[in-house]
Amino acid sequence: MPRVHPRAPRGIVSGAARFSLSRYVPAPALSSWVAHYWIVRWDRRGLTPLDQHIVPHPVLHLTTEYDRAEVVGIVRGRFTRTLRGAGRVLGIALRPAGFRALSARPVSELTGTTAPLTSVFGAAATQFHAAVNETDDDAQLVELAESLVSGHGASLPAEAALARDLVEHAAQEPSMTTVEALATRAGLGVRALQRLFRATVGVSPKWVILRYRLHEALARLDEGHPVDWAALALDLGYFDQAHFIKHFKSFVGMTPTEYARQAQASADPTETSD
Repeated sequence: MPRVHPRAPRGIVSGAARFSLSRYVPAPALSSWVAHYWIVRWDRRGLTPLDQHIVPHPVLHLTTEYDRAEVVGIVRGRFTRTLRGAGRVLGIALRPAGFRALSARPVSELTGTTAPLTSVFGAAATQFHAAVNETDDDAQLVELAESLVSGHGASLPAEAALARDLVEHAAQEPSMTTVEALATRAGLGVRALQRLFRATVGVSPKWVILRYRLHEALARLDEGHPVDWAALALDLGYFDQAHFIKHFKSFVGMTPTEYARQAQASADPTETSD
């Protein structure tokens, strides 16, 4: 079996998840631009459809379902998938700016949209899609995904590697709350940093910083501890608590207080599922 990814995912809105998620580590030769492989399965046959919400990361995904295979650009807002019947998705999550190992196309052209997998991999994408539909074994699915990207990817250009490292620093360091601070770390002016992100990441540095601060907020609320809302807003770089609440609700679909209450109820073993 491929090696299971050791870290828990971030950005999944808690409370009503009714799917299984498996994530696997890529081969070392691909790890500079491939983050992980993921497989989602659900079975809601005989049950009502369910909306599952995701607060996406600033990365592109290569996804394969029974009826389509796509390059999925960064979703600017909240991503919602209605789970109905039974289904499965195999995904290849790229690292930030990782798409530049596959194409010199400005990544911002894909933001908020999708493209056929054949637009990047040609006939190999069609063969890959057919092979994926013929198996449900995780090891075989990961092997197919690995074969696809290893056969078509190249080394990551230096500017894309720089952007990747900057995005991942913003993800790992909650105190990174301003574009100016990120530009200083890069040794670039703010406008040069914005141009770099537009070409290689697909969204602005400000968007990246705000998105990861939102992920941090979700992670803290999922822990179920009492929260000092004003202190949390300041920790995450918001001007005040009102701005934090507005931004949180616009992406998550509920206020931080409502989310915390839902997360606590979901963690309570006395709660029943549908």
